[in-house]
Amino acid sequence: MSRAISLPSVLLIGCGRMGGALLSGWLENDLAERYIVVEPAVGARQQTLSPHVTFLASPDLLDAAVRPAAAVIAVKPQVMVETLQPYRALAKAGTLFLSIAAGRTLGFLASQLGAETALVRAMPNTPAAIGHGISVACANAKVDPAGRARAEALLAAVGEVAWIEDETLMDAVTAVSGSGPAYVFLLIECLSMAGVEAGLPEPLAEKLARATVAGAGELARVSPKSASQLREAVASPGGTTRAALDVLMAKDGLEPLLKKAVIAATRRSRELAD
Repeated sequence: MSRAISLPSVLLIGCGRMGGALLSGWLENDLAERYIVVEPAVGARQQTLSPHVTFLASPDLLDAAVRPAAAVIAVKPQVMVETLQPYRALAKAGTLFLSIAAGRTLGFLASQLGAETALVRAMPNTPAAIGHGISVACANAKVDPAGRARAEALLAAVGEVAWIEDETLMDAVTAVSGSGPAYVFLLIECLSMAGVEAGLPEPLAEKLARATVAGAGELARVSPKSASQLREAVASPGGTTRAALDVLMAKDGLEPLLKKAVIAATRRSRELAD
């Protein structure tokens, strides 16, 4: 998916799974002329990724004259304090900072980088690795329309983007879309195991479960119909699907279980922020 915006340079702080997925998306979309990646665990494959990418093992090696248009923070929340201190000078110089660290609020980021820093907090999810992620973003008052467009372009390179104004919703976002892929993967596991219990060979059961969940997800993505309409289209009265749905939609079925799961993940996200 090509983007109208083009940046002179982007700084990526941390290049793990999500940071690497973002970098791949940026390169595929020619989002910037130059990428600088600060990642202590630099591998040989990363070093030869592209002539437009420079890998540094430490922020101490960053050229003091470099002023990236945006800096993306893609490190674990637990190491944010020690990670951000070397970048305060960039914040003062006007670089937009975009954080994808779970639980770390805009207020926390401002306390580390400075009160005048233009900050965007975002929660992407793992399907970003194949360009089908979704990110939810929230900006502080220092982000102008141009900065917002920069942040959107950085996130849109790996999927869809939605914005919220109320940052407190980010905990629920984390529980639904950030953690959500794990729920879907668990569904595939359970559906596969149920197939084995019903008599299918394990390889076939797993193949059927993976393809069914992937196909149904793509149908839900492209269809104008609601999820409930799509569900009803499969369930003929008195048929096999209806028999299964009677179990899954019972009072102690899937809906209350998922509600409990999302509430638990939301609560944990708030605890991490505290």
